[in-house]
Amino acid sequence: MAIFHDGELRVQERAGEHEVAVKVGRGLVGAEIPDVAADFLEQQRLLFIGHRDPRGSVWASVLSGPAGFISVSDPRSVRIGAVPPEGDVLAGSLASGTHDLGLLAIEFASRRRMRINGRGRSTDDGVQITTDQVYSNCPKYISDRDRVEAPPGGVPGPGAVRHLDRLDPVHRELIRTSDTFFIATAHVTAGADVSHRGGNPGFVAVADDRNLSWPDYRGNSMYQTLGNLDVDPRAGLLFVDWSSGDLLQLTGTAVTDWSATRSAEIPGARRMVDFIVEHVVELPAALGGSWPLAGLARTNPPIAGWLI
Repeated sequence: MAIFHDGELRVQERAGEHEVAVKVGRGLVGAEIPDVAADFLEQQRLLFIGHRDPRGSVWASVLSGPAGFISVSDPRSVRIGAVPPEGDVLAGSLASGTHDLGLLAIEFASRRRMRINGRGRSTDDGVQITTDQVYSNCPKYISDRDRVEAPPGGVPGPGAVRHLDRLDPVHRELIRTSDTFFIATAHVTAGADVSHRGGNPGFVAVADDRNLSWPDYRGNSMYQTLGNLDVDPRAGLLFVDWSSGDLLQLTGTAVTDWSATRSAEIPGARRMVDFIVEHVVELPAALGGSWPLAGLARTNPPIAGWLI
């Protein structure tokens, strides 16, 4: 199986990083989960998931549970012992059959992360995954967060789910002050993917109630996200209110702006990404507990006041 698809190859070439990507990919990407990675997965409390809904829109979701809710039964099989929060689009994406899924397990305190792309199906009490690609990522741009358990009865249960076609003022403020979000993309044959994006608060700009932009910082040169967008602009974003557990899911389209003039205005930007919101799902208190910020990543470029 080829490591890179057509869109990834085009973006790597345009960025002048194809040779680096090949070296990184050959040494990093495999189909099986190593023992050390299995141990890491089974200690995690959060798992972010990229997926398509039945209409083809792309979404990013998150499942949570106690340590051990993710288990590895063999080098290519992962079981997730959790179901989507009420109202999460993921439930519909998994309603029948087997589907492309992108997984990201991230441990904020150690800034370690691991990605799995494969095929998944719903079970009575969770999700069963067969892996196609397994690899780790560097710790760049990951904020340090500590898990704080909610006291019994101390956190209200999930509230009413809201569906909108644009961002309201509360959503826009959450996005403007975020240091982290997750982006899901997909390729027709290579499957779904989900990736972390991080920076200092303010790195995501909100132009209005339907338009967002953010800088694309230096990464691992493989360009899975931008490569998928080169072929299919549909994307899903997930923003988390780490104190309340509220989840904000956005689906829409994303386009990479390669203008050197524009990216030169933003510290650390190699290029810019523009996102147009098509649908919003608000899931109040869906995550449970809280993950207060312990420290921003030292690798984050500074934020200069900028407008789209």
